[in-house]
Amino acid sequence: MKRVVFAAVAIAILAIAAVLPLAAAAQTWNNATIVDKSCSSKFKTDTAADAHTVSCAVACASSGYGILTSDGTFLAFDKDGSQKALDALKATTKKDHIRATVTGEMDGKTIKVESISLD
Repeated sequence: MKRVVFAAVAIAILAIAAVLPLAAAAQTWNNATIVDKSCSSKFKTDTAADAHTVSCAVACASSGYGILTSDGTFLAFDKDGSQKALDALKATTKKDHIRATVTGEMDGKTIKVESISLD
């Protein structure tokens, strides 16, 4: 009986260990529309948000940033990700059409940003 219990516990531990790396895997969003949280509700789709200007996004920095998906869902960046987005926006010469490649891990509807590179 002890062998059966030990085997069951060992299998459970191995199953959990195998799933954990998958849950924390980084994702990449290519050609993602960057928008500040304050203005995100103004746009129903990511292509509509292409008219959003860099100057507006920088002015609304205190609300934080995220990406707008094609169906209009706003996925917020974590605090560090918002700072990375602001730094990239301040460094760009673009006026609008704020698209980027974003790499990070999802945590609910928040992206823990590892990197942002404006397209």
